[in-house]
Amino acid sequence: MNPESSPFRPGQPVPTEFFVGRTAEIERLRGMVRGSAEGRFRIGFVSGERGIGKSSLAAFVRRLVERDHDAVGCHVFLGGVQDLGEMLRRSFDRLLKESIDRPWHNQVKDFFGNRVRQVGLFGVTLELDLSDTDVSAIRHDFVPSIRRLLEELDEHKKSLFLILDDINGLARSDDFANWLKSSVDEIATSEEQTRLCILVVGLEERRLELLERQPSLARVFELIDISPWSDGEVRDFYRNSFRLANATIAEKHLHHLARYTGGLPVLAHEIGDAVWRTARTREVRTTDVSSGIAAAAEVIGRKLLEPRIFRAVRSERYRAILRRIAAVPRTRFTRAELLERLPEEEKRVLDAFLRRMKALGALQSDPQVKGGYRFPNRLHALYFFAEASRAHSPTQHHGASQ
Repeated sequence: MNPESSPFRPGQPVPTEFFVGRTAEIERLRGMVRGSAEGRFRIGFVSGERGIGKSSLAAFVRRLVERDHDAVGCHVFLGGVQDLGEMLRRSFDRLLKESIDRPWHNQVKDFFGNRVRQVGLFGVTLELDLSDTDVSAIRHDFVPSIRRLLEELDEHKKSLFLILDDINGLARSDDFANWLKSSVDEIATSEEQTRLCILVVGLEERRLELLERQPSLARVFELIDISPWSDGEVRDFYRNSFRLANATIAEKHLHHLARYTGGLPVLAHEIGDAVWRTARTREVRTTDVSSGIAAAAEVIGRKLLEPRIFRAVRSERYRAILRRIAAVPRTRFTRAELLERLPEEEKRVLDAFLRRMKALGALQSDPQVKGGYRFPNRLHALYFFAEASRAHSPTQHHGASQ
């Protein structure tokens, strides 16, 4: 089918109509924003494994609270940012840009005064031109600055929902950790209300890195940990996505897709998009599903696996071993059970394979089982499972058939 009409969005935030599940997490986050509108500062940390949909959840909640709770939403992506000053610069610049074409734009523009300039090559937009002195002042005057901004917006908005997303670099910054803690302390000890809700988004390892630098943050964050979708939620996602695009898919195919998705939204979009592109009619067939899963395996490997792991598993002997491990979906196995299924030439390289995969971080020893191993990253396990399916897909050898 036409790729341009695909309902799936690999690598992009999920449109509201395609969002599935997460009811408890959504309500908890909405409650935090409602509380901030009443003057109770809230700060949360959304964690979960790669591909679980952390950014999509934050973006979805942002749209809800803007619509239902008169909040100003500001979603700041901080990939590559390593210092506090750049984080603050990007956050306030994003806030300015988010206000364009909103009823409260003039208040935001006036708040920043002569620091706003017009830029643009293919159309005029606005940019916040902050000097290092300005950034330093914001760093030390962040809480009063937010209060003054919200006073300016009081006629239009009740609170600010600030999302700090992808903090991989910042998690290693002492300045960022200490600034967070001092901002929380300043708000807590002030008699003035601060109608602010901060949501930090990242892997659990990043939260632990912050705690190493500032242990007091352990009691500060409200923790929202995202679990994988259930099989039922995965089927609902595929069913709704195809239906909204005026396509039909049999229930048995939904079960098959759920098996390969493993509850990860990032894989659901990659696999769904591959199936959509493979299908020739709006009635999805068995061969469309199997061919789509096979096609998705290669895309997932190149896009989502760390390059060094992807390169390592291109060895044909290693790929053969991985396919035997991943003949069925699993996150754990033992050396002994794997050894029983290998032909002689693969047995000879098994230990080298296990050492290599451990060194790359694709496998870990399983402390619960003697001679056991586990995939620490669900994406790895599901990629290898999809790769095993691709190897045995009839389309790899004979072409598609009904």
